[in-house]
Amino acid sequence: MSQISLPFDWSGHSAAASDSFIVSEANQLAVRHLEGWRDWPMQVSVLSGPPRSGRSTLGRQFAKLSGGTVIDDAEGVGEELLFHAWNRAQLERRPLLLIAQASPKDWTVALPDFRSRLLAVPHVRIEEPDDSLVQALIERGLVEGGALWASDVPEWLYRRIERSYGAVAEVLGCLQSAALSRGRKISVPFAKEALQNAGFLPIIWADPEP
Repeated sequence: MSQISLPFDWSGHSAAASDSFIVSEANQLAVRHLEGWRDWPMQVSVLSGPPRSGRSTLGRQFAKLSGGTVIDDAEGVGEELLFHAWNRAQLERRPLLLIAQASPKDWTVALPDFRSRLLAVPHVRIEEPDDSLVQALIERGLVEGGALWASDVPEWLYRRIERSYGAVAEVLGCLQSAALSRGRKISVPFAKEALQNAGFLPIIWADPEP
């Protein structure tokens, strides 16, 4: 796993949380594909992934790197707009990245010609986080959250938290909100109490440790 990677200016502990990105096995294929935009067989590619997976962050970094166009939430954008953007990308030889949650085969597309185009372009997906990425996201979230926290909290959360970007974000948001509103440090007992009160525990694995 890498926190500062490749031609992108990525940092796992950036002060600007909205623009930070951590590379792991869950997303490295997508990263490599976007870095290699000059070698795309056509000027268009699709990036998909779960909510909170950093799709938009990756898109912003791609736009800076390539000078290309990025259309986020592309499956909800009108086909006419996408069609024009597609043609403009080919005409101007500027890459176009379409970002969505679902794979292109699952988009609702009425125009048969446009659907066939979508299915023919390269598609890369950010997968749900692997264990190393979950651990890194927990640590980054605690560092950037503003509340003080005990050194054993990341490992305690790591052993219990669901392996999804949404779960990590919700749990960390719950802890930060509870700690800041009550002026408390996030300790393991505090985390257990806060998450139980919010209905998060048990998160995943039963564990006899406090």
